Amino acid sequence: MRDTGTSEYLDIRGLRHHVRHWGPRDAPTFFLLHGWMDSSPTFQFLVEALEQPWHIIAPDWRGYGASEWLDRPYWFPDYYADLDVLLDHFSPDRPATLVGHSMGANIAATYAAVRPQRVARLAMLDFLGLRPPPEVDAPMQLVQWMDAVVARPRVRPYADAAALARRLRAVNPRLSEDQADFLSRAVSRPRPDGQIEMACDPWHRVHGPSLYHIEDSLAAWRKIQVPVLLLIADRGFVDERMGDDPTELERRIGCFRNRQVVTVADSGHNVQHDQPVQVARALEAFLAA
Repeated sequence: MRDTGTSEYLDIRGLRHHVRHWGPRDAPTFFLLHGWMDSSPTFQFLVEALEQPWHIIAPDWRGYGASEWLDRPYWFPDYYADLDVLLDHFSPDRPATLVGHSMGANIAATYAAVRPQRVARLAMLDFLGLRPPPEVDAPMQLVQWMDAVVARPRVRPYADAAALARRLRAVNPRLSEDQADFLSRAVSRPRPDGQIEMACDPWHRVHGPSLYHIEDSLAAWRKIQVPVLLLIADRGFVDERMGDDPTELERRIGCFRNRQVVTVADSGHNVQHDQPVQVARALEAFLAA
């Protein structure tokens, strides 16, 4: 029987947020921040691989998992403000250790830059920024956003958990049958028609009306003073986006002054699924340093 943690619900800036806890409350604490189209159970295998006792706090971002959904477009800066309130609640008297995957790493890194007094350490799991297609300009981005808002996004339904598990393994063959079965149940929710769907508001699939500029992220990363662990999958999104451009990769890594870079071997983007033991060992060594 898996220990899937305990749930707590908080009102954060007018929205009901779900927060998952693992481990004893008096143990050293760190926060796990999930990525895009995901939710807190994504870290289950990583938590199981940890050797030391930890109190782990893993929120579902607004519009994800069991947190409240907006059913309308999201504004990305809200995540920074939500994290600000979350840390004030759970770690009011000391800086927090943040461990983020993908979008969660994006949020955590920018937050560490603008709220340096609130963050003690930062670990980023397979994220070093995006590389938007160069053919998309600002007017096109706005048109695409307006068209998507009018059309209203939808998520794909699945007949049952077994069907979703098969889909998860097709997308990521590194998942074992047991892992896929767990995730298919833990990160989905039932529909009124008896089918299931991923527990993510489909409005997250609508990209914002403004262009993404990597220079904004790099400017923030250069301000981070605390120790940073960069866990990079050898076959993940960082490699996919910059594996053929080592100069750009080094430019982004070089923004972090106090950094440690660890490669996660034989792993795709979801390092917490593909190699939880490697990630756990690297994290615990980093946190104990």
